[in-house]
Amino acid sequence: MTDAYEQQDGAADPTSVPAATGLFLLAVGGWLLNTTRPWHKPGHPVILGLGWAVAFALLLWGAVLVARCVRTVHGGTSGPAEHDEAGRTGENPARPAS
Repeated sequence: MTDAYEQQDGAADPTSVPAATGLFLLAVGGWLLNTTRPWHKPGHPVILGLGWAVAFALLLWGAVLVARCVRTVHGGTSGPAEHDEAGRTGENPARPAS
């Protein structure tokens, strides 16, 4: 059996590696943010600040990667030339001048 991507051009999905990387970064960032909780183990403010900054950077980078992959897969940058099966462009109709 072949899947849909192999039937098209024989190439694999180009968004699978960035999406997996983004999910991994979200997991690592969440884990790091969870382990640097100052209310459970007080530490030096600089170390805690660095841990939180790295955790937020990983979370942000992972979210951006996943969002870009979702936008690529779902065609978020498609222009009005692409229509759905009913021929609609997805844009609001023009209002009549009054």
